[in-house]
Amino acid sequence: MKFDLSEYPPIVQQIADYGVQGYELAMGWLLSPAAWSQFGILVGAYLLAVLITRRMRPPLQKLIDPGDKQSIFTSARLFVLQFLPLVLPLLAYLLTGIGEQIVRSIFDSGAVIAFGKRVFMFLAVRIFVRDILKDPFLTLLGRFILIPIAALYMLGMLDFVILQLTETVVGAGNIQFSLISVVRGVIAGSLLFWLGQWSNSQTSSLIQKQEIRPSLRQLLIKVVEFTIFGAAFLILMNVMGINLGALAVLGGAIGVGLGFGLQKIASNFISGVILLVEGQATVGDYVELDGGEKGQIVKMTARAAILETFDGRWIVVPNEDFITTRVVNYSDSGSANRYEAEFSVSYDTDINLIPAIIEAAVCKHPEVLNLPYPPDCELRGFGDSGIDFAVEFWVNGIDDGPNKYTSDVLFLVWNALRDNNIEIPYPHRVVEIKGAFPAVVSQ
Repeated sequence: MKFDLSEYPPIVQQIADYGVQGYELAMGWLLSPAAWSQFGILVGAYLLAVLITRRMRPPLQKLIDPGDKQSIFTSARLFVLQFLPLVLPLLAYLLTGIGEQIVRSIFDSGAVIAFGKRVFMFLAVRIFVRDILKDPFLTLLGRFILIPIAALYMLGMLDFVILQLTETVVGAGNIQFSLISVVRGVIAGSLLFWLGQWSNSQTSSLIQKQEIRPSLRQLLIKVVEFTIFGAAFLILMNVMGINLGALAVLGGAIGVGLGFGLQKIASNFISGVILLVEGQATVGDYVELDGGEKGQIVKMTARAAILETFDGRWIVVPNEDFITTRVVNYSDSGSANRYEAEFSVSYDTDINLIPAIIEAAVCKHPEVLNLPYPPDCELRGFGDSGIDFAVEFWVNGIDDGPNKYTSDVLFLVWNALRDNNIEIPYPHRVVEIKGAFPAVVSQ
């Protein structure tokens, strides 16, 4: 078949040339006894694979499926179980390979059966992406990267596409690179990014379960995170063919930038490392800074700590402020906090009875601690209207937000005084009139 396409663009001529080659190849297959025998072997291999799969899959699934039994191999068996849909295409691929050896020994040709093997491999890849991959990101990569690559391999065009991408060089200024480097970088970067995220989450979960100091736990998590993504970056640079020695200039520029324009960022980063090492303030602590900022630390990043106030606001505090200013930590290392509730009683009261009554009442509160000290009722003074007392108590927590310790204790004090008929005074004023009352003039 010959067409005069000289007036058309080169790409149209090339596509037409591929079409003619495909047509001639198809006609050669249709008219060749060797091709027909290979078609027959392909069909027979597929039907045999279907028959074997139907017989083998139920007992194989029963053997692998752990059911309700729990053991150390349960997770591994469930992982293997999800690959059962691949049995049919892979078995067909294996049987076709056996038939290919027979055909090549007889006809010295196996183009058709080789194409059939690639079709079965494509079907296996498609099943793998559609039925086995569960992670959304991996599914996206499989759909738009793995399946197209398998399709090119099935059509026998993968080597040609790789060659074209290798020979196509693009650049910006003095930097030049081939398109195959970009493709490798995208694929490898995507996989490394997902693997880094997955391994980081698994390692963080493992570290969180360890019985170690919270600040040290956060430091280990950060070290692992930087190590994983640093290694992923170096591997990605190597995959893309970028000379790591060329990064020395970039590293020097970054060092100069840190020395001049990024002093605060560097200071905050180092301060964050010091905080994690020393453990003076960590996630979960309630702190108050010299500047008036106070709240619970909900997150510590490389640059700043995030405080959450009890009214729902988030305050971003640079790590440097925790090092250079005074910080009050109300819950460092889980230590208890002391509060006091003030009250007064009437001057008619036997004050010797008050401490025992109040201390017994406050001890009933489920959050009040006996250690380091039990509730302690103290006489504070003699006021204008009554005798002033205060009860001191210790709790694990902050008396704000969801905790209303002082309010609860005052309720207990009120009820205890009322039950013992002890009067809580209110202000009294004595008015003294000197001299006689003025005369009242009647009209």
